[in-house]
Amino acid sequence: MLAGDEDARLIAGGQTLVPMLAMRLARPARLIDILRLPELAGIREERGAVVVGATTRQAQAERDSVIRALVPMLARALPWVGHPPTRNRGTIGGSIANADPSAEIPLVAITLGAEIMLATKSGSRSMPADDFFVGAMQTAIDQGECVSAIRFPVWPHQRLGVGFLEISARRSDFAFVAVAAQVALDEDGCCIDVALGLGGVGERPLRLKVSSLVGIKLDAASVSEAVNRALAEVEATSDLHASAAYRRRVAVTLCTRALEQARADASDKSREGLR
Repeated sequence: MLAGDEDARLIAGGQTLVPMLAMRLARPARLIDILRLPELAGIREERGAVVVGATTRQAQAERDSVIRALVPMLARALPWVGHPPTRNRGTIGGSIANADPSAEIPLVAITLGAEIMLATKSGSRSMPADDFFVGAMQTAIDQGECVSAIRFPVWPHQRLGVGFLEISARRSDFAFVAVAAQVALDEDGCCIDVALGLGGVGERPLRLKVSSLVGIKLDAASVSEAVNRALAEVEATSDLHASAAYRRRVAVTLCTRALEQARADASDKSREGLR
């Protein structure tokens, strides 16, 4: 049905599409409800990854013990997504497919290097999140395709910490700037892996290049230098809510704080392992 009608739209949680319909910003010829398809729901472990079905409610993922244990960045970010009533209906795949540049779930997918799994009329295919998100509300999904699941990689490190911060007009409103960080430390407190993502600043979420932090202790000077170097390559956007200059200043502060938050989180787990 979806492949045969270019004016058809999928609906699951409806937390983005229904308001657009109410405001006459979207006028699809047909709505195809996929919420009750069992193949598209659920959370499961795979080798080296956690797979989250596209129609899995955001509130379910927020409470899930597997996600808390194995994809802590997603668990940390989900309370920032909308409000409890919208998370009770909104889906993980819906946020991915909507591709809002300030949305938290796409930011986590980009930062962790998640894989977007697609159902097509002829079978299935997948692509890295970095290739899936093209621009503001734009993805590489083709006509007749449907997001079926998101495959989040699991970091194998024991001493793992995450940080997530954002700035908005009101808590749970659209973020002007959002930052996600994940850090793994060795027994001596040196960084052995790091990921830093930025949302709300450009046309799509970005994973920043901070590999220079690997192999060193995350002291303030090293983190500041790496963050400023990474953000120098980012083109910030302006809109009615915030200027590009403001977004850039906030990004520097939040990136620094999120990395420190992640380092402290990993250090706490290191101390727990010694007790």
